[in-house]
Amino acid sequence: MGTILATRSAGADVRTKAPSRLVAGCAALAVVGVLGACSAAGSSDASYGPDGGYDDSFAQERSRQAPVDGQEEYDTSPEQAFQDVATSPLSTFASDVDTASYSNLRRQLNEGVAPEGVRIEELVNYFDYDYPTPEPDAADPFTVTTQVADAPWAPGHQLAMIGVQATAEKATHRGNNIVFLLDVSGSMDEPNKLPLLADSFELLVEQLDEDDTVSIVTYAGSDEVLADSVRGDEHGELVRILRELRAGGSTGGAAGLQTAYELAAKNFVDGGNNRVVLATDGDFNVGPSSPEELTDLIEEHARSGVYISVLGFGMGNLKDNTMEAIADHGNGNYAYIDTLDEARKVLVDEFDSTMFVVAQDLKVQVELNPATVSQYRLLGYDNRRLEDEDFDDDAKDAGDVGAGHEVTAFYELVPARDGSPDDDLDYQDVKPGHSDDFLTVHVRYKNPGASTSTEVVFPAGADTYTTRPSTDFRFASAVAEFGLAVSGSQHAEDASPTRARDRAEAAVGEDPYGLRSEFVGLIDSYLRIAD
Repeated sequence: MGTILATRSAGADVRTKAPSRLVAGCAALAVVGVLGACSAAGSSDASYGPDGGYDDSFAQERSRQAPVDGQEEYDTSPEQAFQDVATSPLSTFASDVDTASYSNLRRQLNEGVAPEGVRIEELVNYFDYDYPTPEPDAADPFTVTTQVADAPWAPGHQLAMIGVQATAEKATHRGNNIVFLLDVSGSMDEPNKLPLLADSFELLVEQLDEDDTVSIVTYAGSDEVLADSVRGDEHGELVRILRELRAGGSTGGAAGLQTAYELAAKNFVDGGNNRVVLATDGDFNVGPSSPEELTDLIEEHARSGVYISVLGFGMGNLKDNTMEAIADHGNGNYAYIDTLDEARKVLVDEFDSTMFVVAQDLKVQVELNPATVSQYRLLGYDNRRLEDEDFDDDAKDAGDVGAGHEVTAFYELVPARDGSPDDDLDYQDVKPGHSDDFLTVHVRYKNPGASTSTEVVFPAGADTYTTRPSTDFRFASAVAEFGLAVSGSQHAEDASPTRARDRAEAAVGEDPYGLRSEFVGLIDSYLRIAD
């Protein structure tokens, strides 16, 4: 093993906005039907512990020491309006397996902050669903499941649930080449930032063995290489470095990213898992710092076969938009760590799905049938939507899916009226066919390392409609309905947190880690404060 020192620095401005406080904003939000989200003391914060029970003492301790005021930044991509099938029959988006929005929402509720940065798809994708898994000898590394039922919040509308289940079989067994890129700037000097970061990475270290290689880069005003190609089973040495981390200085994240990618390239394992794991609050204030500048920096590295995982920490000045952009453009995933139990969920229990990619640039294109659907809209994925022509463009980057990952999407459908739709066109006549399918799901993906994609097609026929939707459908739709209400969606119709809570409670089902029950508890806290 070796220790190297390297230094870089630069300067730039940061754009910020102050989040609204729940105490001041709850009444105003209620006037427009969007109640401020919050939590009562004693509501569960932890995802799950080793015994599967709740333990919110960690979050309560963090809450007591958290800063009262701060500045956080979130993406403001507009939500999709309803589209006419006659003129826009295709809907295309990149897969997204990020879950940061849910744990960040939980953090905001526990801190008494009105929620910002709510991404419905990340709330839904936080939970596991019982989709069928691919057979071991399947031609494609995933299955696609569809189900249609009535939309709970919009009488007369329907809801289509699309689930993509990736194989749990890892594409490589040649070891991990991982670079820990750790923010140790002054903004990380909070109990729920650097100390939690160090504890979280200790959990990750315990998953590694002699076939793995670890490098550690820290950055503040300059970047420093604390470990270069240390064997993964050197747990004591790696943990020692983590425990000696101290915060201070400005934040030169771009220089740290460059150094981390250089180390990953130097130690590249052909056919292995090569990955940078970035841990930060996203508050880059030295060098390139905007999401646009940083994504330009990492896109060139993303094509080299080095992936990235982004772990967000802390509150007050969280730059959620920056971290999400880095993950999206760097062929990676983004999770927010609000408790040590959440770190265990992401870095231990979901280690394979976080680390090992089984399908690259996975895109979904849904073709709606005008004979059965007159209008539709995709719930969430607001900054993951693609142009329809991007679906066939192998040069267009999209989301990567890890071993065992699930991707879930909801479409709200307005059924077609009897008879042909009137398109009001003088020079052409667009008439629907005779199929009674609701839609067809087209999935395009690349095998890891491949440059050309494969397309797979899955029709959703009339038999996918049911008046008795599955437990997973009912629970996931409750999460989506709550997300519509909390985010203040313009298309929420009569989305009701109370109805979402009742439906979620009735659809908890098997809940070995208590995550679904925790969600019901979060809605209870929300409703108590709102009342």
